[in-house]
Amino acid sequence: MELKFKKIYIVWIVLAVLIIIFDIYAYYKIEILKRFVWAILVLAINIAWAHFWIDFFQEGKRQKEIELKFLEFIRNLVENVKSGTSIPKGILQVADKDYGALSQYIKKLAYQIEWGIPMHNALLIFSEDTDNPVIKRSIAIMIEADQSGGNIADILQSVSSSVINIKKMKEERKSSVSSQIVQGYIVFVIFIIVMLVLQIMLFPKLGGITSELSSSANVLGIKSGSQDKVNLDAIFFALILIQGFFDGLVIGKFSEGSIKHGIIHSLILMTMSALIITTVKGGI
Repeated sequence: MELKFKKIYIVWIVLAVLIIIFDIYAYYKIEILKRFVWAILVLAINIAWAHFWIDFFQEGKRQKEIELKFLEFIRNLVENVKSGTSIPKGILQVADKDYGALSQYIKKLAYQIEWGIPMHNALLIFSEDTDNPVIKRSIAIMIEADQSGGNIADILQSVSSSVINIKKMKEERKSSVSSQIVQGYIVFVIFIIVMLVLQIMLFPKLGGITSELSSSANVLGIKSGSQDKVNLDAIFFALILIQGFFDGLVIGKFSEGSIKHGIIHSLILMTMSALIITTVKGGI
């Protein structure tokens, strides 16, 4: 799945920059918004790449439709081949049917065959144009089996069954791990809540006790240790982001079997945690 940079992305980036400029202005001039400066900054960053992710998910949806329509295309082609038609003629006969997102690629395939381009080359171009791993694998099997002299109708039928089995396996895996994905998100939210309770309620009290002990020690003439303070807020914020990143990778690998989808979950968890923390605390 490959996405190209579009001009619309610039519009969203400019919008994000304007929000950041307003956010800086609000920090110095609008007291009521000062608490939400960091939350607005997080939103602005997400707006900058929002349309990219919209296109990413739309492309994923389109690829799923292409896989379904490819299955329909193969079935129609099998029917024609079984009736005694050759593959090139069969492709030309079924090319006029509506295959949704796959139609443009099938019509291009039919035109190439009409122009005299060798069928194997046309099929390879077809698989590269769709940029779909299932179609690429299926076309490679078809070409290899055809070159070895097998029964083309049986080959197409096997490819059709293979595509069905792959889709079934994907759906079964997704349904079997869906509850684990929800659990992963719930556990991460609980982790954020625990960290916030520690930062907002427990650590300030511990800090107060430490200050009292240091004051008492000074009164008694006892030298206390180093007075350097560690910025625990920043440490815990970084810890939560790191936790969100790796949790997302694990969730994506389990659900889709892909690190690429894991990065999406990572960004969702990291954004969610940053928004919750900056909104509740009014800062990092």
